[in-house]
Amino acid sequence: MEDLPSSAHPPRQPSLPWRIGSALVMGFVGINSRIFMNVTNSTEVHGLERFLHTLDRRKDPTQRRRGLITVSNHICVMDDPFIWGVLPFSYQLDPNNHRWALAAHDICFTNKIFSTLFSLGQTLPTHRIGHSPLGGLFQPTMTEAVRLMSHPPFTTPYSSPTSAPPVDKSLSSPDITDPFSSPNHTYTYSTNGIDTFPAPSAYDTRQYSWIHVFPEGRVHQHPQKMMRYFKWGIARLILEPDECPDIIPMWLEGNDQIMHEAREWPRFVPRIGKHCGVWFGENVGGDGSTIFNELRRQWQELVAEDEKRGGRRGFAMGVLSDGLKYGEKAIALREECTRQIRAAVLAVRRKRGLPDEDPKQGLVETWRQEGGKKEGKMDDGSWVGRT
Repeated sequence: MEDLPSSAHPPRQPSLPWRIGSALVMGFVGINSRIFMNVTNSTEVHGLERFLHTLDRRKDPTQRRRGLITVSNHICVMDDPFIWGVLPFSYQLDPNNHRWALAAHDICFTNKIFSTLFSLGQTLPTHRIGHSPLGGLFQPTMTEAVRLMSHPPFTTPYSSPTSAPPVDKSLSSPDITDPFSSPNHTYTYSTNGIDTFPAPSAYDTRQYSWIHVFPEGRVHQHPQKMMRYFKWGIARLILEPDECPDIIPMWLEGNDQIMHEAREWPRFVPRIGKHCGVWFGENVGGDGSTIFNELRRQWQELVAEDEKRGGRRGFAMGVLSDGLKYGEKAIALREECTRQIRAAVLAVRRKRGLPDEDPKQGLVETWRQEGGKKEGKMDDGSWVGRT
Protein backbone atom coordinates (compact mmCIF):
# COMPACT_ATOMS: atom_id res chain seq x y z
CA MET A 1 0.00 0.00 0.00
CA GLU A 2 1.10 3.56 -0.60
CA ASP A 3 1.68 6.10 2.14
CA LEU A 4 -1.04 8.48 3.12
CA PRO A 5 -1.42 11.46 0.77
CA SER A 6 0.28 14.62 2.00
CA SER A 7 -3.09 16.19 2.76
CA ALA A 8 -3.69 13.40 5.26
CA HIS A 9 -0.39 13.80 7.03
CA PRO A 10 -0.79 14.98 10.63
CA PRO A 11 0.93 18.04 12.06
CA ARG A 12 4.63 17.60 12.85
CA GLN A 13 3.91 17.62 16.57
CA PRO A 14 0.94 17.69 18.96
CA SER A 15 -0.70 21.03 19.66
CA LEU A 16 1.02 23.61 21.87
CA PRO A 17 -1.54 23.21 24.70
CA TRP A 18 -1.00 19.44 24.65
CA ARG A 19 2.79 19.84 24.67
CA ILE A 20 2.64 22.29 27.57
CA GLY A 21 0.34 19.97 29.52
CA SER A 22 2.60 16.99 28.89
CA ALA A 23 5.71 18.93 29.95
CA LEU A 24 3.96 20.02 33.16
CA VAL A 25 2.79 16.50 34.06
CA MET A 26 6.08 14.83 33.15
CA GLY A 27 8.08 17.54 34.90
CA PHE A 28 5.98 17.50 38.07
CA VAL A 29 6.07 13.71 38.36
CA GLY A 30 9.76 13.49 37.42
CA ILE A 31 10.96 16.18 39.80
CA ASN A 32 8.94 14.76 42.69
CA SER A 33 10.26 11.28 41.91
CA ARG A 34 13.79 12.67 42.01
CA ILE A 35 13.16 14.27 45.40
CA PHE A 36 11.53 11.11 46.71
CA MET A 37 14.34 8.83 45.53
CA ASN A 38 17.21 11.06 46.64
CA VAL A 39 15.91 12.97 49.68
CA THR A 40 13.30 10.92 51.51
CA ASN A 41 15.09 7.74 50.37
CA SER A 42 18.61 7.06 49.10
CA THR A 43 19.48 5.61 45.70
CA GLU A 44 22.70 4.28 44.25
CA VAL A 45 22.93 4.44 40.46
CA HIS A 46 25.33 2.64 38.15
CA GLY A 47 25.82 3.27 34.44
CA LEU A 48 23.84 6.52 34.44
CA GLU A 49 26.44 8.55 32.54
CA ARG A 50 26.39 6.06 29.68
CA PHE A 51 22.59 6.11 29.62
CA LEU A 52 22.45 9.91 29.62
CA HIS A 53 24.83 9.89 26.65
CA THR A 54 22.28 7.72 24.83
CA LEU A 55 19.51 10.21 25.65
CA ASP A 56 21.66 13.15 24.57
CA ARG A 57 22.16 11.59 21.15
CA ARG A 58 18.38 11.32 20.81
CA LYS A 59 17.48 14.85 21.88
CA ASP A 60 16.73 16.04 18.33
CA PRO A 61 13.89 13.83 17.03
CA THR A 62 14.80 14.56 13.41
CA GLN A 63 18.24 13.00 13.95
CA ARG A 64 17.02 9.75 15.47
CA ARG A 65 17.55 6.65 13.39
CA ARG A 66 16.06 4.03 15.71
CA GLY A 67 13.91 3.67 18.81
CA LEU A 68 15.03 2.98 22.37
CA ILE A 69 13.79 0.22 24.67
CA THR A 70 14.66 0.03 28.34
CA VAL A 71 13.65 -3.17 30.06
CA SER A 72 13.85 -4.22 33.70
CA ASN A 73 12.53 -6.38 36.49
CA HIS A 74 9.36 -5.14 38.22
CA ILE A 75 9.41 -5.04 42.03
CA CYS A 76 7.05 -2.23 42.97
CA VAL A 77 3.78 -0.80 41.69
CA MET A 78 5.54 2.60 41.63
CA ASP A 79 8.76 1.49 39.85
CA ASP A 80 7.64 3.82 37.09
CA PRO A 81 7.84 6.77 37.74
CA PHE A 82 10.16 6.35 40.76
CA ILE A 83 13.12 4.96 38.80
CA TRP A 84 13.22 7.98 36.47
CA GLY A 85 13.92 10.13 39.50
CA VAL A 86 17.58 9.21 38.89
CA LEU A 87 17.56 11.44 35.78
CA PRO A 88 18.79 15.03 36.26
CA PHE A 89 16.14 17.75 36.46
CA SER A 90 16.74 18.96 32.90
CA TYR A 91 15.73 15.58 31.49
CA GLN A 92 12.41 15.62 33.35
CA LEU A 93 11.06 18.57 31.36
CA ASP A 94 11.51 17.22 27.82
CA PRO A 95 8.64 14.85 26.95
CA ASN A 96 9.99 14.39 23.41
CA ASN A 97 13.03 12.66 24.89
CA HIS A 98 11.36 10.85 27.77
CA ARG A 99 9.92 7.39 28.11
CA TRP A 100 6.58 6.01 27.06
CA ALA A 101 5.10 3.19 29.11
CA LEU A 102 2.26 0.68 28.98
CA ALA A 103 -0.33 1.26 31.72
CA ALA A 104 -3.32 -0.82 32.79
CA HIS A 105 -6.51 0.29 31.06
CA ASP A 106 -8.66 -0.86 34.00
CA ILE A 107 -6.66 1.17 36.54
CA CYS A 108 -5.22 4.24 34.81
CA PHE A 109 -7.88 4.92 32.15
CA THR A 110 -11.15 4.52 34.01
CA ASN A 111 -12.43 8.09 33.51
CA LYS A 112 -11.60 11.26 31.63
CA ILE A 113 -9.46 12.81 34.39
CA PHE A 114 -7.27 9.72 34.75
CA SER A 115 -7.07 9.26 30.97
CA THR A 116 -5.94 12.84 30.47
CA LEU A 117 -3.29 12.72 33.21
CA PHE A 118 -1.86 9.37 32.15
CA SER A 119 -1.90 10.28 28.45
CA LEU A 120 -0.11 13.56 29.15
CA GLY A 121 2.28 11.46 31.26
CA GLN A 122 3.10 9.39 28.16
CA THR A 123 1.47 6.09 28.99
CA LEU A 124 -0.56 3.91 26.61
CA PRO A 125 -3.81 2.20 27.71
CA THR A 126 -3.15 -1.53 27.80
CA HIS A 127 -5.64 -4.32 28.44
CA ARG A 128 -4.22 -7.04 30.70
CA ILE A 129 -5.18 -10.51 29.58
CA GLY A 130 -5.71 -11.62 33.18
CA HIS A 131 -8.34 -8.91 33.59
CA SER A 132 -9.82 -8.48 30.12
CA PRO A 133 -10.45 -10.64 27.03
CA LEU A 134 -9.13 -7.69 25.00
CA GLY A 135 -5.60 -8.17 26.36
CA GLY A 136 -2.72 -9.95 24.75
CA LEU A 137 -0.02 -9.60 22.13
CA PHE A 138 -2.12 -8.22 19.31
CA GLN A 139 -4.26 -5.55 20.95
CA PRO A 140 -4.34 -2.09 19.30
CA THR A 141 -2.04 -0.53 21.89
CA MET A 142 0.72 -2.95 20.89
CA THR A 143 0.29 -1.75 17.31
CA GLU A 144 0.63 1.82 18.55
CA ALA A 145 3.76 0.89 20.53
CA VAL A 146 5.38 -0.71 17.47
CA ARG A 147 4.68 2.48 15.50
CA LEU A 148 6.15 4.65 18.24
CA MET A 149 9.38 2.70 17.71
CA SER A 150 9.28 3.43 13.98
CA HIS A 151 9.17 6.37 11.54
CA PRO A 152 5.86 7.95 10.44
CA PRO A 153 3.84 8.41 8.31
CA PHE A 154 2.16 5.01 8.33
CA THR A 155 -0.27 3.55 5.85
CA THR A 156 -3.92 4.17 6.82
CA PRO A 157 -3.07 3.93 10.49
CA TYR A 158 -5.54 6.21 12.22
CA SER A 159 -9.25 6.76 12.54
CA SER A 160 -10.90 8.92 9.93
CA PRO A 161 -13.64 11.39 10.90
CA THR A 162 -16.24 8.93 9.55
CA SER A 163 -14.78 5.75 11.06
CA ALA A 164 -13.71 7.08 14.46
CA PRO A 165 -15.91 6.05 17.37
CA PRO A 166 -17.98 8.96 18.72
CA VAL A 167 -16.23 10.61 21.64
CA ASP A 168 -18.12 10.34 24.92
CA LYS A 169 -17.65 13.74 26.57
CA SER A 170 -18.86 12.72 30.03
CA LEU A 171 -16.31 12.73 32.86
CA SER A 172 -16.99 9.07 33.56
CA SER A 173 -15.76 8.11 30.07
CA PRO A 174 -12.06 7.49 29.40
CA ASP A 175 -12.34 8.98 25.88
CA ILE A 176 -9.92 11.82 25.14
CA THR A 177 -8.39 13.55 22.12
CA ASP A 178 -6.09 16.47 21.48
CA PRO A 179 -8.82 18.81 20.18
CA PHE A 180 -6.33 21.33 18.79
CA SER A 181 -4.31 19.09 16.47
CA SER A 182 -7.05 16.50 15.97
CA PRO A 183 -10.32 18.44 15.64
CA ASN A 184 -12.01 15.59 13.78
CA HIS A 185 -10.45 12.85 15.92
CA THR A 186 -8.35 11.83 12.92
CA TYR A 187 -5.16 11.04 14.83
CA THR A 188 -6.67 8.75 17.39
CA TYR A 189 -7.07 5.03 17.93
CA SER A 190 -9.38 2.78 19.92
CA THR A 191 -8.43 -0.11 22.20
CA ASN A 192 -11.82 -1.80 21.93
CA GLY A 193 -13.76 -0.19 19.08
CA ILE A 194 -15.58 2.09 21.51
CA ASP A 195 -13.07 4.25 23.41
CA THR A 196 -10.87 6.94 21.84
CA PHE A 197 -7.28 7.91 22.67
CA PRO A 198 -4.66 10.11 20.98
CA ALA A 199 -2.27 8.26 18.66
CA PRO A 200 1.16 9.76 19.49
CA SER A 201 2.88 7.81 16.73
CA ALA A 202 1.19 10.05 14.16
CA TYR A 203 3.61 12.91 14.83
CA ASP A 204 7.14 13.30 13.46
CA THR A 205 8.47 14.44 16.84
CA ARG A 206 7.45 11.06 18.27
CA GLN A 207 9.42 9.06 15.72
CA TYR A 208 11.74 6.39 17.13
CA SER A 209 10.51 6.99 20.66
CA TRP A 210 11.74 5.51 23.93
CA ILE A 211 9.53 2.87 25.58
CA HIS A 212 10.14 1.25 28.95
CA VAL A 213 8.80 -2.27 29.46
CA PHE A 214 8.33 -4.55 32.47
CA PRO A 215 8.08 -7.91 30.65
CA GLU A 216 7.16 -9.84 33.79
CA GLY A 217 3.77 -8.23 33.40
CA ARG A 218 3.20 -7.86 37.12
CA VAL A 219 4.97 -6.85 40.32
CA HIS A 220 7.16 -9.67 41.61
CA GLN A 221 8.95 -9.37 44.96
CA HIS A 222 11.12 -12.43 45.54
CA PRO A 223 13.26 -12.96 48.67
CA GLN A 224 16.21 -14.04 46.47
CA LYS A 225 15.59 -11.25 43.92
CA MET A 226 14.56 -13.67 41.17
CA MET A 227 12.37 -12.76 38.19
CA ARG A 228 9.29 -14.37 36.71
CA TYR A 229 9.19 -15.49 33.09
CA PHE A 230 8.95 -12.70 30.50
CA LYS A 231 5.88 -12.27 28.32
CA TRP A 232 6.22 -12.07 24.55
CA GLY A 233 5.03 -8.50 24.01
CA ILE A 234 8.61 -7.26 24.33
CA ALA A 235 9.53 -9.37 21.29
CA ARG A 236 7.09 -7.46 19.08
CA LEU A 237 8.75 -4.16 20.03
CA ILE A 238 12.14 -5.55 19.01
CA LEU A 239 11.28 -7.56 15.90
CA GLU A 240 8.72 -5.38 14.14
CA PRO A 241 9.90 -1.71 14.07
CA ASP A 242 11.52 -0.56 10.83
CA GLU A 243 14.95 -0.34 12.53
CA CYS A 244 16.44 -2.38 15.35
CA PRO A 245 16.00 -0.29 18.51
CA ASP A 246 18.72 0.42 21.00
CA ILE A 247 18.03 -1.95 23.89
CA ILE A 248 19.25 -1.13 27.39
CA PRO A 249 18.58 -3.72 30.12
CA MET A 250 18.25 -2.49 33.70
CA TRP A 251 18.16 -3.95 37.19
CA LEU A 252 16.15 -2.48 40.07
CA GLU A 253 16.36 -3.02 43.82
CA GLY A 254 14.90 -1.49 46.96
CA ASN A 255 11.64 -0.12 45.56
CA ASP A 256 9.89 -3.20 46.93
CA GLN A 257 10.62 -1.85 50.43
CA ILE A 258 8.98 1.46 49.53
CA MET A 259 5.73 -0.18 48.42
CA HIS A 260 5.85 -3.82 49.54
CA GLU A 261 2.87 -5.96 48.61
CA ALA A 262 2.58 -7.03 52.27
CA ARG A 263 2.42 -3.46 53.59
CA GLU A 264 -0.34 -2.59 56.01
CA TRP A 265 -2.36 0.58 56.46
CA PRO A 266 -1.89 3.12 55.07
CA ARG A 267 -1.17 0.98 51.98
CA PHE A 268 -1.35 3.94 49.59
CA VAL A 269 1.52 5.82 51.31
CA PRO A 270 5.06 5.09 50.04
CA ARG A 271 7.53 4.33 52.82
CA ILE A 272 10.61 6.49 53.37
CA GLY A 273 14.14 5.92 54.64
CA LYS A 274 14.78 3.00 52.26
CA HIS A 275 17.85 2.31 50.12
CA CYS A 276 17.29 1.67 46.42
CA GLY A 277 19.46 0.83 43.45
CA VAL A 278 19.26 1.27 39.68
CA TRP A 279 21.74 -0.41 37.33
CA PHE A 280 21.86 0.51 33.64
CA GLY A 281 23.38 -2.12 31.38
CA GLU A 282 25.08 -1.62 28.04
CA ASN A 283 23.23 -1.35 24.75
CA VAL A 284 22.54 -4.84 23.37
CA GLY A 285 20.59 -3.67 20.31
CA GLY A 286 21.17 -0.98 17.70
CA ASP A 287 23.00 -1.56 14.44
CA GLY A 288 25.73 -3.85 15.78
CA SER A 289 26.17 -7.57 15.25
CA THR A 290 23.88 -8.64 18.06
CA ILE A 291 21.54 -11.57 18.52
CA PHE A 292 18.61 -9.19 18.18
CA ASN A 293 19.75 -8.06 14.74
CA GLU A 294 19.98 -11.70 13.71
CA LEU A 295 16.48 -12.41 15.06
CA ARG A 296 15.16 -9.38 13.18
CA ARG A 297 16.75 -10.68 9.98
CA GLN A 298 14.92 -13.96 10.46
CA TRP A 299 11.69 -12.07 11.16
CA GLN A 300 12.05 -10.03 7.98
CA GLU A 301 12.55 -13.24 5.99
CA LEU A 302 9.39 -14.59 7.57
CA VAL A 303 7.50 -11.41 6.64
CA ALA A 304 8.74 -11.68 3.05
CA GLU A 305 7.58 -15.30 2.84
CA ASP A 306 4.20 -14.29 4.22
CA GLU A 307 3.88 -11.51 1.64
CA LYS A 308 4.63 -13.94 -1.18
CA ARG A 309 1.78 -16.12 0.04
CA GLY A 310 -0.47 -13.06 0.12
CA GLY A 311 -0.87 -13.24 3.87
CA ARG A 312 0.48 -9.79 4.74
CA ARG A 313 -0.54 -7.88 1.62
CA GLY A 314 -2.32 -4.66 2.58
CA PHE A 315 -1.33 -4.69 6.26
CA ALA A 316 -0.03 -1.51 7.87
CA MET A 317 2.88 -1.15 10.30
CA GLY A 318 2.19 -3.06 13.50
CA VAL A 319 -0.69 -5.06 12.04
CA LEU A 320 -0.02 -8.75 11.41
CA SER A 321 -1.57 -11.50 9.33
CA ASP A 322 -2.69 -14.68 11.05
CA GLY A 323 0.45 -16.40 9.78
CA LEU A 324 2.67 -13.85 11.50
CA LYS A 325 0.57 -14.03 14.65
CA TYR A 326 0.14 -17.74 15.10
CA GLY A 327 2.56 -19.48 12.73
CA GLU A 328 5.09 -21.85 14.34
CA LYS A 329 8.11 -19.91 13.05
CA ALA A 330 6.69 -16.58 14.25
CA ILE A 331 5.98 -18.00 17.70
CA ALA A 332 9.46 -19.55 17.89
CA LEU A 333 11.09 -16.22 17.00
CA ARG A 334 9.13 -14.35 19.67
CA GLU A 335 9.98 -16.99 22.23
CA GLU A 336 13.70 -16.83 21.45
CA CYS A 337 13.72 -13.01 21.38
CA THR A 338 12.03 -12.95 24.78
CA ARG A 339 14.50 -15.48 26.16
CA GLN A 340 17.41 -13.37 24.95
CA ILE A 341 16.07 -10.13 26.42
CA ARG A 342 15.56 -11.84 29.76
CA ALA A 343 19.15 -13.08 29.57
CA ALA A 344 20.28 -9.49 28.98
CA VAL A 345 18.53 -8.34 32.17
CA LEU A 346 20.04 -11.29 34.05
CA ALA A 347 23.49 -10.18 32.85
CA VAL A 348 22.98 -6.81 34.56
CA ARG A 349 21.75 -8.65 37.66
CA ARG A 350 24.93 -10.74 37.59
CA LYS A 351 27.16 -7.65 37.27
CA ARG A 352 25.37 -6.21 40.28
CA GLY A 353 26.87 -9.16 42.19
CA LEU A 354 23.91 -11.48 42.62
CA PRO A 355 24.34 -15.23 42.05
CA ASP A 356 22.86 -16.84 38.96
CA GLU A 357 19.25 -17.87 39.38
CA ASP A 358 17.86 -21.32 38.69
CA PRO A 359 17.25 -21.50 34.88
CA LYS A 360 13.78 -22.90 35.60
CA GLN A 361 12.77 -19.43 36.85
CA GLY A 362 12.51 -18.28 33.23
CA LEU A 363 10.08 -20.99 32.18
CA VAL A 364 6.33 -20.53 31.98
CA GLU A 365 5.90 -24.07 33.28
CA THR A 366 7.62 -23.16 36.55
CA TRP A 367 5.10 -20.44 37.29
CA ARG A 368 2.11 -22.57 36.37
CA GLN A 369 2.72 -24.24 39.72
CA GLU A 370 1.13 -21.17 41.29
CA GLY A 371 -2.16 -22.56 40.04
CA GLY A 372 -4.99 -20.08 39.83
CA LYS A 373 -3.51 -17.72 42.39
CA LYS A 374 -2.57 -14.47 40.66
CA GLU A 375 -1.78 -12.11 43.53
CA GLY A 376 -0.55 -12.22 47.12
CA LYS A 377 2.05 -14.43 48.77
CA MET A 378 3.16 -17.44 46.73
CA ASP A 379 4.44 -20.83 47.88
CA ASP A 380 8.07 -19.83 47.17
CA GLY A 381 7.84 -16.85 49.53
CA SER A 382 7.53 -14.24 46.80
CA TRP A 383 4.80 -11.64 46.62
CA VAL A 384 2.96 -10.91 43.38
CA GLY A 385 0.83 -7.84 42.76
CA ARG A 386 -0.81 -5.81 40.05
CA THR A 387 1.42 -3.77 37.80
